[in-house]
Amino acid sequence: MINFQFFNGIVTMISDFPVGQNSEDTGCYKLISVDNGNGNGNGNVVNFVVSPTTYFVDHVMVKVGDQITGFYDANAPVPFIYPPQYRAIVMAKDNPYQNVKTAHFNSQLVSSDGMLKLNIPPNTQIFLENGQSFTGNLANRNLIVIYGATTRSIPAQTTPYKIIVVC
Repeated sequence: MINFQFFNGIVTMISDFPVGQNSEDTGCYKLISVDNGNGNGNGNVVNFVVSPTTYFVDHVMVKVGDQITGFYDANAPVPFIYPPQYRAIVMAKDNPYQNVKTAHFNSQLVSSDGMLKLNIPPNTQIFLENGQSFTGNLANRNLIVIYGATTRSIPAQTTPYKIIVVC
């Protein structure tokens, strides 16, 4: 099971990331540097390796200066370097009108960290990563959840706008 963790900050650099000797891969992978100190150099920095399979919420284009959240697998091996370098699974450009949570949701639709419970009405859009409709059961799956307001309970409850199932 993927142990989703996240890092939020401002994009300070985007560059090509070489993945081997093959020139076909040039430009297909990007290295995105993110600083959580608002770009002033006083925060923590993380480098995200973005591959062609990284899912960008709402298929947005990210640029230097954008506030983003990168989700990665905390159980995946990482090189022992500074700044840390994680393989991005999901990237979300921050939007004041929506929240994004990427996690494993159990049979009760509670996130793996126990902080969010989903209430799914019939009008919630549910898709696969490729944009096709998902018609299966959401329980016990990795989900990207886009939502607005939540209750103040623990776990917080929300009615999501959109759910992307990570197969």
